Amino acid sequence: MDLRTDVAHPARVYDFILGGTSNYPADREAAAQAVAGWPNLPTSMRQNRLFVQRTARYLAQAEGVRQFLDIGSGIPTSPNLHEVTGPDSSVVYVDNDPVVLREGTALLTPGHAERVRYVEADMRSPESILEAPAFTELIDPTRPVALSIVAVLQFVPDDVAHDVVRRLLEPLAAGSFLVLSMVTADHDPGILRTVDAYNARGMFAVARSAAQVREFFTGMQMIEPGVSLVHRWRPELGRLDDERATDADVAMSGGVARK
Repeated sequence: MDLRTDVAHPARVYDFILGGTSNYPADREAAAQAVAGWPNLPTSMRQNRLFVQRTARYLAQAEGVRQFLDIGSGIPTSPNLHEVTGPDSSVVYVDNDPVVLREGTALLTPGHAERVRYVEADMRSPESILEAPAFTELIDPTRPVALSIVAVLQFVPDDVAHDVVRRLLEPLAAGSFLVLSMVTADHDPGILRTVDAYNARGMFAVARSAAQVREFFTGMQMIEPGVSLVHRWRPELGRLDDERATDADVAMSGGVARK
């Protein structure tokens, strides 16, 4: 397993900024440069994690979804998606960083083995995900699936990003859901300094407008409140101790839609 710890990886940079320990000097150096560019970055990232938890809670409790495919899952941060959706849900996590696979698998308890799996794959090759044994054994695409692609499409150019979403959604049943979030600079262009810092480290990154984020949901039925800054997406589904943030603190827009 080639961990490539000498090269910064977005999942491990994210982990370090969130206070995790599954990262290396190259990741910490990249994180320091990114935060120096836009000091609100840690708050924005934490709000994105809360968005993950709220959308998962909504889909499991309000929509009755019991199958989740999480693309670009990143280093596990508790409560992770399978901890929010409940013991009767099947969850497949996908990431292209072997550290994610190692750390995520190590955290699974024996009780999770039958319903939670990790797949090491690149989302730019959707077939490698949809044909992986973990997916075919746990996910029935003829029943609704929640496809979550959160805080990862900012690392993919537009043409590739739209193609990835289309190809992953295509085989999923009607009534499935798409959950997306990605970096936006609508409220504070200062985030562009962080985007530049990622690119300077060889990690392609781009900020999109909220209007560009909406394009990923074309042809789908948006769930209220539509595309919004992630801290504004149904905050009532959070916990009382969830961190509060202002629009100036957050540079991530996201939404949920039904196929």
